[in-house]
Formats: sequence, structure tokens, C-alpha cells
Amino acid sequence: MGRRTSEDTGNHRMTVKDVAARAGVSPATVSRVLAGDYPVSAATRARVQRAVRELDYVVNAQARALKGAGSRMVAFVMDDVTGPSFAYVAKGVEQQATAEGRLCLICTTHGDPARELAVVEAMREQRADAVILVGSGYLGAEYQERMIHFAHALDKAGSRLVLCGRPPLGDGVPTTVVEYDNEGGAYAITSHLLSHGHRRIVYLGNVSVEHTTSRDRIKGFTRAHEAYGVPLDPALIVPGEYSQTFGHASTRKLLADRVPFTAVFAATDMVAAGVLLALREAGVRVPQDVSVVGYDDIPLATNVVPALTTVRVPTEELGRTAVRLALHPDEPQHVVLGTHIVVRDSVAPVVPARTIG
Repeated sequence: MGRRTSEDTGNHRMTVKDVAARAGVSPATVSRVLAGDYPVSAATRARVQRAVRELDYVVNAQARALKGAGSRMVAFVMDDVTGPSFAYVAKGVEQQATAEGRLCLICTTHGDPARELAVVEAMREQRADAVILVGSGYLGAEYQERMIHFAHALDKAGSRLVLCGRPPLGDGVPTTVVEYDNEGGAYAITSHLLSHGHRRIVYLGNVSVEHTTSRDRIKGFTRAHEAYGVPLDPALIVPGEYSQTFGHASTRKLLADRVPFTAVFAATDMVAAGVLLALREAGVRVPQDVSVVGYDDIPLATNVVPALTTVRVPTEELGRTAVRLALHPDEPQHVVLGTHIVVRDSVAPVVPARTIG
């Protein structure tokens, strides 16, 4: 008995009844075989599996979800697939998902909180085993309320909302939280510059208090100045997106406007790459004239010239831990991973006579 061709079936979509008829069993028996968790004789199972292959039958995922079967899938939701740090978190998620016997579905939001909520809702309907949100969260009241609702809805469906690199949604909200010491990393790298005598440090990056990542990094930057008793000039905080283009353009503007500074804290390594390019184009030496630091420690940090002093974020470990905890609820469901400075070649003690501006 050969595989049924398109001429045999026309455009008819195969159903459980078709498989049952081909295998000579009841539709209920086919469903038991496909579910994989009911006792069925080896001979019957073989007949059903052969019929599935011959008919090219594809399980209706939505119908299966309605029956309460898990999807054996984890969804990874991030802002942008081209973001290097996100890519390494995704690598960790995919590795652990594979080890746990799950497929990994990657979804992007393009920085749109409404789209993120829509993706979470779609994954709830598909009964994903876990929905992992990575990167900065939003602090708006309506967004928080909706996300709390989804956390409870996913929990009731036997799934899990995972906040990766984000703070908790509040007490009693059923989530898995895998954070890293974001504010502490910003405090440490700023203190590193201050300890080298820098007092005019530019901060380049998103400063919105509505986003958890930017909020914590600017908090660490500010707190370090307070700890060292150094007044913080608001003119040295330059808001913008986490991109190389922003780092390049904003540094060129600082130079053109003759703003005095001796160091730059780029809120990501990609921003730092743009800063280094702009300084090199202007003939400004790093670190002899200006020191530059970044955040994330993506591979790019060792490839730029000079090699970048930055904050190490355990990106792959974040992804692996997010999946592991979500699928093993007996383990602690809130962990905070550490960050630390990686010292390379882009920082030197300040030379006041060479202050740029």
C-alpha cells in the first residue's frame, strides 16, 4: 500500500477519521497513539503510525491544545533578532530547550509593547510550555496589568511566563524571573572610570524610566557619582537608542559642540563601537585622550581597537537558566545572576590638560 498522492486526495485535508480508516482502528485509538501517553499494543501503534506516514497526516495543534496536550515548545520573545546580546540569550534558550526535548520558537516585537502582549496571547493559545520575555520590560500601568493577567492565564493553562533580564511583576504573580545585576554593573563600570580620575563622563543610551534596562543602568551611573561625591552634569547624559549609529552620531555632535569630557560610558557595546569610530575619525586617541567603556561584553568588544573595557552579562547562562527553571518548577523561580567588569585597553587615568571640548 503506497503513500496517497495528491490525485488520490485532491485538496482534502487528512483528519483523524481518515487515519483511523486507513489503519482499521477507531478515531479514539488514533488519538491515543498520537498523544503517546495511553497504553496501545505495539501492532496497533505500528498500523496507526504507518497510516499517518502514508496519508501525510499533520496533527492539528489547536485541536490538540484544546484537549489539554502540551505543545512541547518554548517561545522566546525579544525585541530584535539582530541585537547581539539578544542573540546570545537566544542561543542559551535554544540549547537548553533542545536538551529538555522542546522546540524553540523565536518571536520579535520591534520594541512595540502592544505587539509583545499580542505575541504572549498567541503563545498562550498555542499552549507553549514556557513564554520567555527577554530584554527591557515596560513599566506602564496598563502594560503591567495585562502582563500580570497573562502570567495567571499561562499558569492556569500549565504554562509559565518567564521574565529574563527583567524584574518581577509583583508578589503573588506566577512567573519565573531570571535577572542579572544590571544596576550593579553600571555602578561598577562608572566607579572604574571615577577611580581613574574622570569627572566629566558622558552617558550615551536610552534613559527612559519606562524601560527597566535603561532605568537600572542610569541608576547605577548616577549612584556611582553620588558615592564618589562627583556632581553629575545633566548635559553629559545623552539619550538615544542602543545602536552603533547612535553612538557615532552623538559623539560627533559632542565634539562639534565642544562639550568638555574625558570619558564615555556607552550603555551597550554596540553604542561603544560607534563612539570609537567617531573618536578615531576626529583624531582623538583612546584611551590617551578619552576613555571609553561599554556594557554586555559581546564578541565585538574584543575586536574593536582598542579592545573595550566593559561589563560582562552572562547572556547564554540567562537563556539556559530561564528554560531550565520554567520546566522544573520545583527549583527556585527567582534568581539573580552576577555581572562583572572585564578590563581591557580602553581606559586610562585622566589627563586634565587633554580634556576634550
